[in-house]
Amino acid sequence: MISKLAYIHPDARIGENVTIDPFAYIAGNVVIGDGTWIGPNATVLDGARIGKNCKIFPSAVVSGIPQDLKFRGEDSTAEIGDNTSVREGVTVNRGTAALGKTVVGNNCLLMAYVHVGHDCQIGNNCILGNSTGLAGEVKVDDWAIISGGTLVHQFTHIGAHVIIGGGSKVRIDVPPFIKADRDPLAFMGLNTVGLTRRGFEKERIDEIHEIYRAIYQSKMNNSQALDFVEKEFKPSPDRDYILGFIRKSERGIIRGPR
Repeated sequence: MISKLAYIHPDARIGENVTIDPFAYIAGNVVIGDGTWIGPNATVLDGARIGKNCKIFPSAVVSGIPQDLKFRGEDSTAEIGDNTSVREGVTVNRGTAALGKTVVGNNCLLMAYVHVGHDCQIGNNCILGNSTGLAGEVKVDDWAIISGGTLVHQFTHIGAHVIIGGGSKVRIDVPPFIKADRDPLAFMGLNTVGLTRRGFEKERIDEIHEIYRAIYQSKMNNSQALDFVEKEFKPSPDRDYILGFIRKSERGIIRGPR
């Protein structure tokens, strides 16, 4: 059902079984997938690409122009994957010339008042807690949970299956599979609860744990620890992901607890 009290530009492409409630605003260069709900007073601006079965709650703004001084009005998009919920007051800015698009994956939950800056790349099945803010060009891999009130510095990379404690300041990269908390943000062990819920077997979790013991609890520096892990652990997707993540990190990774 599409309310007569909503504004919908005639060029907007609206899928089947879409609900658009009163006082929503839909601009022209917009695509909305089948089965999606656009709540009252939600704003969907040029460049928005919203997937199927999404929920855009009241006062959310999808595809606002970037809060970035280098933005010059170039064409860009803000892409929301299927089955994703964008709660009240969330802002998702579109991309700049840097990447050309901001992406939020499938099955994500952006809780109330989250901000996703320009050119962010958020994977599938991620949760961003209330009032969390991501600056521009942040990358978040699949299944990450960023708890409420967390602030994430631009260009930061957060690995898959990470859980970050509420109110954190993420200034540098957070490797995959771990818990991170305290100030300054530090490694607090594996996210064993999350990994178990997602079907990781005990042997697999134990191996990841041993890899991080070498990285965080030995007396080796990062380069030595990574060489040790590469030599002593057989190749596997988990081992290779951890090694690649840390070696490609431009900002460096969080340290162990002090």
